[in-house]
Amino acid sequence: MEIRPTTDQDLDVFVGTLHAAFGRFPETPAEGGGGVWWSAFEMDRGLLATTADGRPVGTAGAYSFELTLPGEILVPAGGVTAVGVLPSHRRQGLLRAMMRHQLTELRTRGEFLSVLLASEALIYRRFGYGPATYTQRLTVRRHQAALALPRARAAADAPATGSDTGTVEVLRRAECGETLEEVYDRYRRAQPGALSRPHRWWALGAGQPPISRAPRYVAVHRDTDGVPDGYASYALGESDTLTVDEIIAADDAVFTALARFVLGHDLVSQVVFKHFPPEHPLRWQFADFRAGEVSGHTDWLWVRLLDVPRALTARGWFTDGELVLDVDDPFLGEHGRYLLTVRDGKADCVPTDREPDLSLDVSDLGSVYLGGTAPSTLVRAGHIRAHHPGAVTLADALFRAERAPHCLHWF
Repeated sequence: MEIRPTTDQDLDVFVGTLHAAFGRFPETPAEGGGGVWWSAFEMDRGLLATTADGRPVGTAGAYSFELTLPGEILVPAGGVTAVGVLPSHRRQGLLRAMMRHQLTELRTRGEFLSVLLASEALIYRRFGYGPATYTQRLTVRRHQAALALPRARAAADAPATGSDTGTVEVLRRAECGETLEEVYDRYRRAQPGALSRPHRWWALGAGQPPISRAPRYVAVHRDTDGVPDGYASYALGESDTLTVDEIIAADDAVFTALARFVLGHDLVSQVVFKHFPPEHPLRWQFADFRAGEVSGHTDWLWVRLLDVPRALTARGWFTDGELVLDVDDPFLGEHGRYLLTVRDGKADCVPTDREPDLSLDVSDLGSVYLGGTAPSTLVRAGHIRAHHPGAVTLADALFRAERAPHCLHWF
């Protein structure tokens, strides 16, 4: 069995092998090669596994993304995608070999973080990935969708908290692609856990709506100066259900304005927010707290640290303190003990022989890295070992983010 890098000439074979691995057939690309989810593949980052006689039996790919860390820090991250093995060649160690090969390639490129969306939750933890952001669906019955007046008020000369003085304009997706790209890019730079959407994704219509060319209406929010600062991509489907692909907003007031807009749509029985941040305050803004029904709470972005000291010193921190982390990486056969020292928002991380405060797997470190999973949760689950009670309290304080991480991008 051979694992080799791919080139642009391998695209058709790569796509065909990937679809065969999942028992599917490729769509027909639009003229010019765009309009399908794989049109943004970076073939210089792909891997193709072949048999001794040259038959393709496995694939693995990666995108070049920027990931926003706590502290509004942008770092490169390899976005693992298109991982598949033909049913005839599973349970033969091919997936492990491809993942090991890929992690080596990511390190060679100088990337110290890798991310993915897991098709099955059981697969990727053994390769060192841990779930780091979460998402859910919110279904709101329109007859219960009234928003309450804010009970708290700001200073006497300021507007009510969450108030909005902007405007909303309805456009078709084809009319506002550049605006969507600009608004999303500003949003993702400030949102922990968000990924970049490279220009070529928008240009090719790669991915899911609103990046794709699927018909959608878009409610574009503009501030008092007329500058776009938010949007909601949506479509009306069967059973009078309006489905919101995503709301991108500069702040909570803009999000509320866009939510109010879609919730007030005529001839709609319910509104479904497909990709709703778990800790978002919208549910608390309904006059009827039971107006929104949460479902489908699930993991989204999985994170893998490839260089522990670089990763820990890259993100921003919001509490001072010291922790000794004993980190095991069984898939790569590595083990390290590190002294993490945080002062004034910056971290130093160096090898140490001091006694550990926490012992953990690299996948668990990936889960807590963005602040979306508290270390204490994994201690209680029996995955992280705390060597003394104070270590848990300090770890929770250290690893928190300025706000909950959330990732909307599908890849």
